[in-house]
Order: sequence, then structure tokens, then C-alpha cells
Amino acid sequence: MAKAPEKAKKSETVKPSAHSAAKAKTAAKAKSSATVTTLKVEQYGSAIRRPGVQQKILTGLGLGRIGSSKTLPDNSSTRGMIAKVAHMVRVVEE
Repeated sequence: MAKAPEKAKKSETVKPSAHSAAKAKTAAKAKSSATVTTLKVEQYGSAIRRPGVQQKILTGLGLGRIGSSKTLPDNSSTRGMIAKVAHMVRVVEE
């Protein structure tokens, strides 16, 4: 005797309460704001006669003239941009 195929049971999803979700958000904010470090980036080299990509990176960093400086968050995207124009900028960790 062959058995009839059973229907797949719907898995019950449990939604977290609104209170626990709010608590998790505030904990994440506190954690992220406490660990934010910044870098002070100062331009000391000219962008004249440099590839257009490097000029755009300087603009993306908020720099544009020799002597200009900017305080930026210390994250991987900022570090990558600095690495591309390391010969034109100085970095001071704050």
C-alpha cells in the first residue's frame, strides 16, 4: 500500500517583540558610536599632471588644494582611497 505524500508543514516564524528590537537598535548605536575612530588626512602634493582617477579620489576625500585637510571616519573604504593617493597625502590618526 502506497502512502500519499504529506504536505510540507509551514514553519512558524516567531517575530521578536517591538521592545526587544528597539533594545537591539540602541545597543548597536551605542556600540558603533563608541568605537568610531577618525583619521585626519592632509594633502601635501599637487594633483596637477596626475591621472584623472587620482584627482577624483582627492575630491572624494574632500581635498583639492595643497595644505587642505579633512577629518574622515577610519573604515576600509577611506583607507583604500588613501592608499591610492598615498604619495600626495599625510595621515594623522586621531
